[in-house]
Amino acid sequence: MPCALARGMASLDSTPDFTDPAQRAQLIGSSEGLFQPIQMGALTLPNRVTMAPLTRCRAGEDGVPTKMHQTYYAQRASAGLIVSEGSFPAITSRGFTGQPGIANDEQQEGWRAVAEAVHQAGGRMALQIMHAGRMSHSHLTRGTQPEAPSALSAGTKIRTYEGKEDSEVPRQLGTDELPRIVREFRTAARRAIDAGMDAIEIHSANGYLLHEFLSPASNQRTDEYGGSPDNRARLVIEVVRAVAEEIGADRVGLRISPEHNIQGVLEEDRDDVLATYSALLDGVKDLGLAYLSILHRHVDLKHGDDLVSTLARKFGGPVILNSGFQEVTSLEDAEALASNGYAVAVGRQLIANPDLVRRWQDGRELNAPNPATFYTPGEEGYIDYPFVE
Repeated sequence: MPCALARGMASLDSTPDFTDPAQRAQLIGSSEGLFQPIQMGALTLPNRVTMAPLTRCRAGEDGVPTKMHQTYYAQRASAGLIVSEGSFPAITSRGFTGQPGIANDEQQEGWRAVAEAVHQAGGRMALQIMHAGRMSHSHLTRGTQPEAPSALSAGTKIRTYEGKEDSEVPRQLGTDELPRIVREFRTAARRAIDAGMDAIEIHSANGYLLHEFLSPASNQRTDEYGGSPDNRARLVIEVVRAVAEEIGADRVGLRISPEHNIQGVLEEDRDDVLATYSALLDGVKDLGLAYLSILHRHVDLKHGDDLVSTLARKFGGPVILNSGFQEVTSLEDAEALASNGYAVAVGRQLIANPDLVRRWQDGRELNAPNPATFYTPGEEGYIDYPFVE
């Protein structure tokens, strides 16, 4: 939506009712329907099928996107918006083998070639910036101990260049170090926009650093960044505001996954979850962000009184919903979400069907995704899925 409209929608004296499909459709500036346009900040999307950020592990140890990345993302340019796999803003925040970065000139130029390929194919792309936090390993960060809100291990396995290894106990970030984290996100966002990306998405989900700060299970700090919901939301707010200041709020999206309960980042107290994410959204609502992306298993489209609807109302702008994790989004699922004014994040179906929008529109048969090739190197299962014609 235009930035001025977004700010107006977020004002205290004009709270939209996002549980009402008619009002939602009116507020986002377009009619209902999965294949109808939607305005998200500075981005005009031709449809509401967005490509979820998907870990694919195809970069080399240098973290530079390759020609395969160019082909892969350009093949999927008919999606309303492509969101890249999580990309590290510094080598100390790399989370898995094959992960691309946006931390140096060579990586930036690699993403420039990807952005150009997507644009030449008629698409729009946001680069997701991700700090892995404690979900990293010294064998990924070239010897640096992982950093996190608190010195608590995730208790999981980490895929490193030495194979799968037990997660390490991270180093607790000092209060005086947190401005560096903010700067790393800010600098990465500038690099992404300078590389030609249309927007960036801040990864505050799925058990990685910013999500770790939000959860009382992974954040046991006693300074102003821990304890209360307001304090646990503080770093995420600072990151979002710094990035918005750097590149413009209308090119910034935020991804969250409340109650995902993954990788040891537990959020099991609904009252605390609501207080924490309300504090986060209150802290950025004046900016007019391009969108909020929510991953949550339960969306109550009928009654609109669930957590997702509550957060969507509080955000007051365009919302992308990812209603499943490790599940396939059906056309019926996507249409139901779109008819209620949401855009839809699609993962596995867009891995297997680069022309998914056309297949869904025309009622064509779908390719089946092959999970065995999701995280393997090479072209198989990456750029060799067939188009309809």
